[in-house]
Amino acid sequence: MNDEQLLRYSRQIMLPQVDIRGQEKLMQATALVVGVGGLGSPAAMYLAASGVGHLVLCDFDTVDLSNLQRQVLHGTDNIGQAKVLSAQQRLQALNPEVKVTTVNQQLDHDQLTEWVQQATVVLDCTDNLNTRMLINEVCVQQRKPLIYGAAIRMEGQLSVFHNELPDSPCYRCLYPSDQALAESCTQTGVLAPVVGVIGSLQALEAMKVIMGIGDSPIGRLQLLDALHMEWCEMKLVKNPDCPVCGQANATSA
Repeated sequence: MNDEQLLRYSRQIMLPQVDIRGQEKLMQATALVVGVGGLGSPAAMYLAASGVGHLVLCDFDTVDLSNLQRQVLHGTDNIGQAKVLSAQQRLQALNPEVKVTTVNQQLDHDQLTEWVQQATVVLDCTDNLNTRMLINEVCVQQRKPLIYGAAIRMEGQLSVFHNELPDSPCYRCLYPSDQALAESCTQTGVLAPVVGVIGSLQALEAMKVIMGIGDSPIGRLQLLDALHMEWCEMKLVKNPDCPVCGQANATSA
């Protein structure tokens, strides 16, 4: 680590839980961020600013005027541009040392698997139920930690799923039905700072996982009521009959 890097990351290196060793782990890590909208914007910005060495940004959408209320990676001049390219420009301006790879397409199972295999940690920053289910399935199969976040109206959710750990539930354990409620902020709206809070916490949990520090909400779902500024927690239990991470699936694998 050179003098410029020591200065750039000095405020977190001085933390005893991080130190030089933790910073080196961040710089050697690859974070796959699926979705660079409301959640992915703050998540990717903090990961880049903190020195995560390689960010892979996956999104197939373009920047729209209605995005700018909450998707802080993008600006008015980026309207009509691919979100991953807009995000890449912003992140490299923020920290030129970070490698940013863009994937400007909607990935199928095999394509997503290739990217997950290369990742140290995966951040689900999407707002589509089918995509969330696919990300979860691949992360379980590849035994990669998944940082889950969601935000809608004035409410947020946060959890970490890691099938490598015993008795750890997966996202499908939380939503076992294919008919689970699939609302999006396009339909119901969202207050901008709520996605900022949840996306920032996703970056925090991803960094903790990379460095191997602290306690993560594995087996716990954090729920934010931003209107009344209250947090509550729900315990998640692994479903033995889960079609993704259950016993039958593990046996067949």
